[in-house]
Amino acid sequence: MTKIIVLIAVGYIGFRLLKSWIVKHISISQAGTNQPPGEIDDIMVQDPVCQVYFPKRSGVHLHRNGKDLYFCSPECRQRYISNS
Repeated sequence: MTKIIVLIAVGYIGFRLLKSWIVKHISISQAGTNQPPGEIDDIMVQDPVCQVYFPKRSGVHLHRNGKDLYFCSPECRQRYISNS
């Protein structure tokens, strides 16, 4: 009877170690980037002229009347300035 209990205990400990090793390696391989999990890389903004969405960091910035505006291209920025 003690052999069965020892065998079950060793099996359980082995299972827990294997499970923690698998979870650790799966979460690392799924990340694929250097940023912490759950952190947002960039946000999408809408161009006020042509209404397309694009990543904010790739937009063309304009600060006007106390507001920060972002455009998808210099052409859209110029159209906004011309129409204002």
